[in-house]
Amino acid sequence: MKIKFYFMIIAAVFILSIFFNAPWVSFIPSSTAQIIFLWGIFGILILIGVPISFALGVSAFLSAMYIGLPVLVIFQNLSSGIASFAFVAIPFFILMGQLMMVGGMTEDLLAFANLIVGWLPGGLAVVNIFSNMLLGGISGSSVADVAAIGSITIPMMEKQGYSREFGSALTATASQEGIIIPPSQNMIIYSLAAGGVSVGGLFMAGYIPGVILGLSMTIVILILAKIKKFPKGEKIVWNINAVKTIIRAAVAMSVGLLVVGGIVFGFFTPTESSAVGVLLVLLVNLTLYRKKFKVSKMFNAIREASRTTVMVLFLIANASAFGFVMAYLQIPSLLANGIMSISHDPIIILLMINILLLALGTIMDMAPLIVIMTPILLPLVERTGVTPIQFGIMLLLNLGIGLCTPPVGNALFVSSAIGKVSIERTSKEMLPLYAAMAFALILVTYFSPISMFLPNLFHVG
Repeated sequence: MKIKFYFMIIAAVFILSIFFNAPWVSFIPSSTAQIIFLWGIFGILILIGVPISFALGVSAFLSAMYIGLPVLVIFQNLSSGIASFAFVAIPFFILMGQLMMVGGMTEDLLAFANLIVGWLPGGLAVVNIFSNMLLGGISGSSVADVAAIGSITIPMMEKQGYSREFGSALTATASQEGIIIPPSQNMIIYSLAAGGVSVGGLFMAGYIPGVILGLSMTIVILILAKIKKFPKGEKIVWNINAVKTIIRAAVAMSVGLLVVGGIVFGFFTPTESSAVGVLLVLLVNLTLYRKKFKVSKMFNAIREASRTTVMVLFLIANASAFGFVMAYLQIPSLLANGIMSISHDPIIILLMINILLLALGTIMDMAPLIVIMTPILLPLVERTGVTPIQFGIMLLLNLGIGLCTPPVGNALFVSSAIGKVSIERTSKEMLPLYAAMAFALILVTYFSPISMFLPNLFHVG
């Protein structure tokens, strides 16, 4: 703690010296000093515990004052950053996921996953992965999946003999399928940050990588099951209850497919499809799940969706202002030129971009990184032959890994809290699962048909 305190004091003195043009920092070129000031203020605010959304806005505001930009420009970018009608889809998709959580669909998807893969070695661990794969196409949020599935599976896994650390680690990593498998509000954010990339194309591009991610983790579990002697799942019992479970799960999954299909085949815009998705979920809850679904639960879902929406849009607004200052300082072109000066080989360039995104994902949340890094990196990756849709999946997968990586991993925090274990112990159990995620990332990065097959097949994007 003392080292961190002294470091912050030194950094603060250095940044203040730049702001007041102290003689001992006069050797730094003005353009370099402006970049250092922007990122220095941001870093200091993060270190002292300021929420990332405020840190982005404050650093953009102070940097504008230092550079000499009109402060009004920052406020204009705060508002223009979220002044797109397409962003209306975000609260609807969030509400859709919340309504599915409170209606009982999560339990049916878990039961369906248990029917399909529960008999395998390490059956309950595989069920955890498979249920995240099913729920991912509905909730669109990894943190929501952790909360919904983890609260059920982590205690169940502990009862069967798994450690709470492993259950928490698996739940956090498996939840990343919720980011890749559509519908996903993060794909909406990327679409707008990339200048209007087809949402339908992004949705279709996410299915195969999401399945590969799930299969990669399943293979790791099957290997660990032999090494660690995981308990084998129960034998499938086919009866009337199993049939009911399959029917209910099919209805739940069909909602996500109808939402995505409506966009792909041109029946709805993304915004319209998100509203249709909410109506479909309400209809299912009021008919199939009417015994469990209460009006009070609906209002709780609306309240949680509203709270999450405000947080997401506030993040995007501040990230837009921060991104404007970066663009003014020509940081995107400097970064691109720096990478190109190291190598012109597409393989090396994509590797460096992956490393950069993985590093940033460990210290920043997903939404601001999408808004900030997409305009910077997209022109560079397009030079290597990567399409905007493929890069979108690559970006989301990178940042998804960051969500379950310390020190700033929301999925990791939530799963550790549910499992009542420390982040350090959970992270240790994640090591083999990181390998599975890295394998999926390599495939998405260097083998374009993984993400582009379905968009090309349906001629979207």
